[in-house]
Amino acid sequence: MSSTKIHLSKATFTISAPDIRRLPADSGIEVAFAGRSNAGKSSALNTLTNQRGLARISKTPGRTQLINVFEVAENRRLIDLPGYGFAKVPLEMKKKWQKALGEYLEKRQCLKGLVILMDIRHPLKDLDMDLIHWAADSELAVLVLLTKCDKLSQGKRSAEVLSVKKALAPLNADIRVQAFSSLKYTGKEEADVVICDWLEQEAQEYDLPEASDLDDEDENILPEDFQN
Repeated sequence: MSSTKIHLSKATFTISAPDIRRLPADSGIEVAFAGRSNAGKSSALNTLTNQRGLARISKTPGRTQLINVFEVAENRRLIDLPGYGFAKVPLEMKKKWQKALGEYLEKRQCLKGLVILMDIRHPLKDLDMDLIHWAADSELAVLVLLTKCDKLSQGKRSAEVLSVKKALAPLNADIRVQAFSSLKYTGKEEADVVICDWLEQEAQEYDLPEASDLDDEDENILPEDFQN
């Protein structure tokens, strides 16, 4: 365990990058946020960091078209990945930023945890499941935040969380599931503990990839929807 005590409220914007070549050096620890374009990802980031304007919120889903980097401590970062699935944007633009998402997930060695956000009323869509399966196969820890839970009654909310847990249990992976509301702060403290635990791990040293490696097509793993 690292001696670094993490406080998400200290997050500061560092850079917006079109692809992984423009990101900070692949070192330290990163926790990435991913989800469909209408899942409330930016709102969740602002709630978790206690900063209303850290991540830009738009009434039009799909505005996160770059990889946004927020530093919370030395060599500890939160990564806001491009949304997937919903956004009404030109096809070529969508292909470009979905490729950036796929590349980041496949090649970024310092990625230690993945927060996947889903509208609690519409969880486990195909792309959500593809991403969860990839993370499970990659032995990457996952926190599923079922957002907008304030729109459901307590009973319905609990039933949805249980249903998602049951659906993911056969994967036998490090996956935690909880209800979350950016409006009511439901689940904020629990999510904060998980994310800070990831960021407080001891960082490893990695061999930096050659530029040619970043251009290679991997055989893998992520579905074409995240790469094309």
